Order: sequence, then structure tokens, then C-alpha cells
Amino acid sequence: MSESMRAPRMAWAVYGAAVIAYFVAIVNRTALGVAGVEASDRFGLEATGLAMLSVTQVAAYALLQIPAGRLMDRYGARIVMTAGLLVMAAGQTLLAFTHDVPLALIARVLIGAGDAPIFIGANRLIALWFPPRRVPMLVQTTGLIGQAGQLASAIPVAALLHAAGWSVTFSVIAAGSVAVGIAAGIGLRTPPTDGGIAIGERMWAAVRGTAGTAGTRLGFWAHFVTLFPVNTIALLWGVPFFVTAQQKTPAQASLLLTCLTFSAMAGGPLIGWFTGRHPLRRSWLVLGSAALTFSAFATLLAFDTPRPMWQLVLFTLAIGLGGPASAVGFDFARTFSERHRLGTASGFVNVGGFSATILAVLLVGLVLQLVSAPGATVYTLDEYRIAFGVLAVPWAVGVAGVIGSRRLARRDMAAGGVVVPPLREALRRRR
Repeated sequence: MSESMRAPRMAWAVYGAAVIAYFVAIVNRTALGVAGVEASDRFGLEATGLAMLSVTQVAAYALLQIPAGRLMDRYGARIVMTAGLLVMAAGQTLLAFTHDVPLALIARVLIGAGDAPIFIGANRLIALWFPPRRVPMLVQTTGLIGQAGQLASAIPVAALLHAAGWSVTFSVIAAGSVAVGIAAGIGLRTPPTDGGIAIGERMWAAVRGTAGTAGTRLGFWAHFVTLFPVNTIALLWGVPFFVTAQQKTPAQASLLLTCLTFSAMAGGPLIGWFTGRHPLRRSWLVLGSAALTFSAFATLLAFDTPRPMWQLVLFTLAIGLGGPASAVGFDFARTFSERHRLGTASGFVNVGGFSATILAVLLVGLVLQLVSAPGATVYTLDEYRIAFGVLAVPWAVGVAGVIGSRRLARRDMAAGGVVVPPLREALRRRR
């Protein structure tokens, strides 16, 4: 499909089905984030145990990114995404009725495994159905609409949890996943002219070919450094931190998560526009997001007393921008990967942010347990300050990865005849 051609009507129908699937996946992914206190009570978990309950899902999601991407390259997005939605429903059903920690961990594995193909499948369909110039904005729009799923977790899911209890809440999420899985099986399609389905190439050959490209590795590190701070807050530690350490009510904690989501939704279109308009400067957008996140955490943790609501709102607005900034990693994968490896490349990039999330969530839980009294399940502000301070480690690793892989990617581009001028020179020319 040439860039000058308009997308066919079927493309928009497929896009709508993919976006709805991603919305439901986000609800499944973030529902535990508003139920952290209830989960501690239900399963009798301390900080490390609660972190493991969250990380188990994220680990399953991250480990299955490349296999899920490869399956989509081989069989198409419809089959794999539909199966994913149904597997998520099975996991939520099990979680709804168990009081047993091992069974809860199995449920979280199922939720993460079902979630694995959804976003990369939506990205693959966008790249196949739409002209290249539209792709960055549509990926960001997908993230924007999908983030409404996080908004649904912060408000109606939290309200249902407090009104109807644990079992009813997670059963409703499971039922919604089944309904959307059926709709996805009907609505998702691959373009009839697509020549990107890979039949003969083995998975690890595709992975080596993908990971061997410096530009795709740049996408990995871009996703790594931008996504883990917002995920650490949204998926687990935000509500306990706001309620127990910052002395806010559950309603105020939900409002702060809502602000985080609105920040991501507002920033997505702007980031998509910038990515499409200035493709040679995408890495600066990533580094700017990382710098903003670091500044937000450093400013918040500099105080040893609970912060006023306005400062916590500014904190969530700042880190919320990391969500849409992380999608720039997929744009690197799209532009530096071969067509028949789009799913594999997107899965490889997605491993970056979620492996960082696993590391960050576990580090916070481990440090909280080390610095608190034995058996504690509620933690002080000073203990959270120490625990969140450890997030500087994955942040530094991610920034170094972006800078190093950018240098190699630009060297490869120069060998192909595309020279990226220094930023100062580009700004001078623009003036």
C-alpha cells in the first residue's frame, strides 16, 4: 500500500476491533493495581509476596512476547489475539474464586500469557493496513484508547471492587474478555494482499535477525527506559504508596491513577505527531521522557513528609507521559525491520519495557521488606523513599542502552546513505 493511498474501509473496521481488544487487555492487566490492599488481605501477603503476584503476570507477558509475535508472523493476528483474550478470561475466572496463593499465581500467568499478543498484534495490523505516514499516529491513538482501560480500572473497577467484592469484580472482567474475544474472532482480518506471513523461517533465526539490527535494539532500550516507571506505579505500588505513605484516601488514590491515565492519553497524539514529523529525532523524545521521569521521582522523594495533592497530581502527570513515549520503540521496530518479521520485532521491543517493569517492581518490594519491620504489610514514607530510590538503577541502564544503540543505528544508517546531522546543526538550519 503506497503512502498516497487512502486506507480502505475494512482497515478501519479491523482497527476498531483491535483497539477494543487492547482496551480489554489493559483492564485485565491493571485490575490488580487497584486491588493491592485487598490482595494483601485476601492472600496474607507481605511486600515481596504482593510484588511476586504482580510480577508473575508481567513475567509471563514478557517471556511470551517473541513467541507471540512469531506466531502472528506465521498464522496472522486474528487467531492469536482471539486465543489470548480467552486465555485472559480463564485466568481472571480462576483469580476470582481462589484464596490459595499458588492458584492465584497460576491465574496471573494465564492473564499475562493471554495479554502477550494483544498490543503487538494491533501494531502489526496497523502496519499492514495503513500507509506508513499514518502508522505512528495510529499506534499512539491505539495507546490512547487502550489507556482508557486503565481509566476503567481506576474508577469503575475500583468502585465495583469496593461495592461487590473480589469475586464479582474479577468475574465481570472475565465475562467481558470472553465477549470481546468472540468479537475479535469476527472482526480482525489481514489484508488480502499481505505478503508478510512468514512460513519457512524458524523462530530463533527470526529473533537473531531482529535482535541483530541496531535500530531494533534502539527500540528495545527506548521501551525499557520509558515504560517501567509508569508501570511500577500503575500496576502495583501506586495505590499502596498514595494511601499508606502519602496519607490519601482510596478515592484520592484512584484520582491520581486517573491523572496518570489522562496524561498518557493527552500526550499520545502529540508524541505520534512528533514521531511522524521528525523520525530522525525520535531518540531525543525518548531521552526527554526519561529525564522528566527521573526529575519527577527525585522531586517527590526529596521530601520526608506527605505531599499535598497538587504535587502528587504533577508527579502522576509527568510519569504518565512515559506510556506513549514507550510506543516510539515500536516505531523503531517498524522502520528497521523486514515486513515478514514485524510481529517478532514488536515482541522483541515489548520485552524491553516489561523486563524493566519486572526488575523495578521486584526491587521496590524487596527493598521495602528489607528496610521494614519483620512481618510488616504497611510501609512508611521513609521506607518507600528508599525503595523508589533504587529505581535509578534500571533508569541508568536504560539511558545507557538508548545512547549506545542510537550510535550504532546511526552508523548503519550512514552506511546506507542516510546521515543524521547533529541536533545543534539541525536547529541552526531550521532557524
